[in-house]
Amino acid sequence: MITLAFDSTAKAASCAVVKDGVAIGCYTIDNGLTQSELLLPMAEDMLHSLKLDFSDIDLYAVSVGPGSFTGVRIGVALVKGLAFGKSTPCASVSTIEALAENLSGLCGIIVPCMDARRAQVYTGIFRSCKNGIERLTEDMAIPLSELAEMLRGYAEPIYLVGDGYDVARRALTELGIGTESTPPLLRLENAASVAIVAERIYSRGEAISDRDISPTYLRVPQAERERLEREADKN
Repeated sequence: MITLAFDSTAKAASCAVVKDGVAIGCYTIDNGLTQSELLLPMAEDMLHSLKLDFSDIDLYAVSVGPGSFTGVRIGVALVKGLAFGKSTPCASVSTIEALAENLSGLCGIIVPCMDARRAQVYTGIFRSCKNGIERLTEDMAIPLSELAEMLRGYAEPIYLVGDGYDVARRALTELGIGTESTPPLLRLENAASVAIVAERIYSRGEAISDRDISPTYLRVPQAERERLEREADKN
């Protein structure tokens, strides 16, 4: 099986090709350019280098959030367009689960942290062991103080991952939660991890059509929050 995956939920744009669980190509750029300008040319260049074409893809995968509202929409729209009319199965992948997959080689508690602003993080708690990644909680948007309370009960090493790594580690340390150092190359979103999670989804018979892919926000977008706040002030 050849899987083409995308992640545009944070600052970096990432695409990857995974064949039967092994990454054979991964392309990530984190230079401030918009993902809408980067993702498709990146995918085309990577496939060309691998002597593959979009017609060779057996499964499309995309990180559907949580994350940047604009970035999530860009990735979802791109996969919908690539898969449209081709009957190629697709997989919607949690950004949080894909981040946990980055650290699947470590043993301990894995805590993806994406900066959700307003002193909150998008997060979830996983356990990594010899048998792979085990999900312990659902994806959440919570204050770092609440995350700290949830982590107090674990005696295992705790590893953070995600674009909120620095903010979360500093805050958790201040709240009395010690965490292990995560190698910098493993901290950011990686489309290869998205593809590996997607292949597991496919093996469980949970692939979907391009029509059924939809973003996962966990929180109301900022524009909608501001509108609701204005209406509340008027009332």
